[in-house]
Amino acid sequence: MTSAKSARRPHHWRRDLIELAALFTAVAVADAIANLIGHQPDGPYLLVASAVVLVATAGFHTWWARRHSHAPPFGEGGSGSDGAGAAEHGAREGAGAASRAGGSGAGRITGAEETALWRMRTTVRDVPGSLAALCVALAGLRVDILTLGTHPLTRGTVDEFLLRAPASLQAAELSREISAVGGTSTWIERADAHDLVDVPTRMLSLATRTALDAAELPLALRQLLGRCTIHSLPAVSVTGRPTGESAQVEGVLEETVMRLRDPSGGVISVERPYLPFTPTEFARARALVELDARLGPRVPRSEDVLTLPEGNEITVRRADHGDLAAARAMHDRCSQRTLGLRYHGPVADADRYLDHLLSPRFGRTLAVQTASGKLVALGHLLWDGDETEVALLVEDDWQRRGIGSELLGRLVALAVEAGCDSVYAVTQSHNTGMVAAMRALELPLDYQIEEGTLVITARLTTDRLATDQLTTARLTTEGAALPAAPTEGARR
Repeated sequence: MTSAKSARRPHHWRRDLIELAALFTAVAVADAIANLIGHQPDGPYLLVASAVVLVATAGFHTWWARRHSHAPPFGEGGSGSDGAGAAEHGAREGAGAASRAGGSGAGRITGAEETALWRMRTTVRDVPGSLAALCVALAGLRVDILTLGTHPLTRGTVDEFLLRAPASLQAAELSREISAVGGTSTWIERADAHDLVDVPTRMLSLATRTALDAAELPLALRQLLGRCTIHSLPAVSVTGRPTGESAQVEGVLEETVMRLRDPSGGVISVERPYLPFTPTEFARARALVELDARLGPRVPRSEDVLTLPEGNEITVRRADHGDLAAARAMHDRCSQRTLGLRYHGPVADADRYLDHLLSPRFGRTLAVQTASGKLVALGHLLWDGDETEVALLVEDDWQRRGIGSELLGRLVALAVEAGCDSVYAVTQSHNTGMVAAMRALELPLDYQIEEGTLVITARLTTDRLATDQLTTARLTTEGAALPAAPTEGARR
C-alpha cells in the first residue's frame, strides 16, 4: 500500500516555468496566424473551420483513450512478451511450469503445431541460477517442461526433464543449447506417453506388481531404470557348485553397473553402459529388491481349465519351486528324444535345470496338469538379459493334442504383457514341431541356423494388431475347449 503523502508528486518550479513559456509562445504564434489569415477575404471562415476541426479531434481522442484504458501495456502479458522473460518467471515459480509460462509469441508452442516428447538428462553445478539458465534456454527453443526430477550428486546435480518440443527441433540442437548454458553429460532420447506418469506414481505401480508376483522384479527394475540389461546370477550353479557370486546386503554402485543382493541367493546385476546410474536410482532399485525379500516366494494362483479335443480336461497355471517334485517325475516319464530336443545337452543333467527354470527370478513358468493332478507339460518364458526366451516340454503321451501350441501362445501373451519386443526359441534344426508352433503364432519370424542349432525369433512389436489378437485369443476362459492342432509338429 502507498500512503497519500508518498503518492503526492513533488513540486518542480522549473517545469512550471517551461510550461508558462510554452503558453506565451503558443499565444504569440496563434495571434500572428490570426492576423495573417483574418485580413484576407475568407479569413474568418477559415478560423472558424479550424476551431471546429481541433475540437472534433480532441473529442475523438478523449473517447478512444477512455474506451481502451483497460488494455495492458505492451510486454506485460500481451502478445509482446517473449519466451526468455516467461522462463525466468517460471524458474522462480517452479521449473515444472517454466517454459509453459511463456506468452503467445515465439516463446510458446501453439496448439496446432506438431510436437514431440523427449527425455533429457543433464548435469549442472549446484549453484543458484543454474536451473533458471536451463529454463531460459529451453524457452528460447519453444520447449515446454512437463516434468522435472533432480538427482543430487557429490558435486553438482543431475536434472531429468520430460520435454514437449516442436517436431522440427533436433536433439543435436537441443544439446548444443544446453551445453551453452552450463549443462554437461547431456543425454537425450525420444519419449512416449508412458513417461508422463510421475515418479511416485510409477514407484507405487511397480511395487504393486512386484508384491503380486515375484517374477515381476526384473521387469519392474527395467521399467524403473529404462533401457538396461539385468542378469540374475545364482550363488549355486546348475551342477550344485558355488559360483562365487555374492553381493553386500546394501548393494554396490559402480557408475554404469549396480549389483544388488538377490533375496533367493546370488546377485542381481543391472548394467546401463550408455548412462551412469545416480545414487537416487540406486536407492529406488534397492527399495524394490528389499520389498521382494520381505514378501518372500509368491506366484499368482490363477488357473484355466481347458478341454482337449477328445474330451479330457486339463488345467493351465503358473508353476514355481513347489512343483519341483512333479516336474522331475514328468522327466522320468519323458523319452530320451523328447528331453534331448528340449535341453540340447546330456539328458542325465535334465533334472538339474529344473531348479533354475522354476525360479520366478529367471522368468515365468506355465504348467499343465491333468484332472488327477499329474504334471504333463511345462512352458518357460525366461528373462535372458535384455532378451526373452521361450521353451516347451510336453510329455510323450500328451503330445499331438495342441498342448504345446496353447502353452506357446500363452507365453507370448505374457511377453507382450511384460513389454518385450521379441521372443526367441532355441531348438534343433530337425525339430519341425517347434518350427510349426512358432509359425502358428502368425508373427514375423527370423531364422538363424548354425551347426544344427536353430534359433527362431518372433518380433512382437512389428505387427501390433496381430499380437493383440493373439493375446486376446490365448486368454482362454474356464471351461473353454482347446482347439486341435493342425499338424503333428504344432501339437508338440
